[in-house]
Amino acid sequence: MLNFVTLFNSGYLTRGLVLYQSLEKQCANFHLYIVAFDTATLDYFKNNPQKHLTVISLEQFEDDELKRVKPTRSVAEYCWTCTASTVLYCITNFKLSNCTYIDADMRFYSDPKVLVDEMGDNSVMITDHRYTAKYDQSQTSGKYCVQFVCFKNTEEGMAVLKWWRNACIDWCYNRVEDGKFGDQKYLDDWTKRFKGVHELKHLGGGIAPWNVQQYNFTTQNGKIIGTEISSNKSFDAVFFHYHSLKFFENEIVHLADAAYDLNENIISTFYKDYVKAIITQYNLVHKIAPQINANGVFGPAKYLPMSFSTLKKYYSENFKSSKRNVFGLKVLRQIKNHYYFYLNSF
Repeated sequence: MLNFVTLFNSGYLTRGLVLYQSLEKQCANFHLYIVAFDTATLDYFKNNPQKHLTVISLEQFEDDELKRVKPTRSVAEYCWTCTASTVLYCITNFKLSNCTYIDADMRFYSDPKVLVDEMGDNSVMITDHRYTAKYDQSQTSGKYCVQFVCFKNTEEGMAVLKWWRNACIDWCYNRVEDGKFGDQKYLDDWTKRFKGVHELKHLGGGIAPWNVQQYNFTTQNGKIIGTEISSNKSFDAVFFHYHSLKFFENEIVHLADAAYDLNENIISTFYKDYVKAIITQYNLVHKIAPQINANGVFGPAKYLPMSFSTLKKYYSENFKSSKRNVFGLKVLRQIKNHYYFYLNSF
């Protein structure tokens, strides 16, 4: 059995539900553990139990070391601080042979068993960002992404996991400092520091806004097939990481950071159906628990979906900054990578 753990509060509830449903559809034998970072999330899953899901309260999860550093971290920093501890908690308390941390804003498109099987006799697996060259942030954000980090309950695996947990408790902040950044830069030297650490090779694991430009995608018999442009190598899409997707007031969704180029193939293959799935889950949650802000809407969008007024705003902002910007590359990129949409457009 494959065991997964993730953490989130009620603002990510719909994303967590879509993640779970994708595992139900794609994974033959799995269990998902969710560390609920607020009461609304805990109560929702207690009142609406799922067959392959266990919800864990903060009261159960937090130990003295985590409680000690919690006041020194922002909400995001504390989530990062807890990543390694969620895996350790599940392996220890549920006597698991393996456990993989996964981010809640992911969706699976084929069985992740193929990724875990790639580990072979290794005890830990990490996933490369595989940055498209012009987006390479390895020096600041790290070579590897804390999105799918697998540990086996072996001496080697637990040694790495406990080292990571202790490192994150000692220092885990949203800044670059002494070669560290959050919980993520710690992974950079694991293949050299520890024995039994495998770097995932399967291109279908870890598709994300910062690397998707390297691939073309088609759908064949209900499966999404990717082709690496540089090598013409084909692969099954296993999971997509919907990093920085946000929902706003007035039924607006922002798909991704404008820094990343997303063509129509990527938006139609991945984003449109994902947003539809989120909408479906939101409607179900809203019927059951209308008080929950299940999409994490906390204010108005900076921009409206593309329209004449949006164009005027872009040009006005750039003109105020510098007259040379009005018809420059910056405003053209803003227009090209304008990823604000009304939900009903999906």
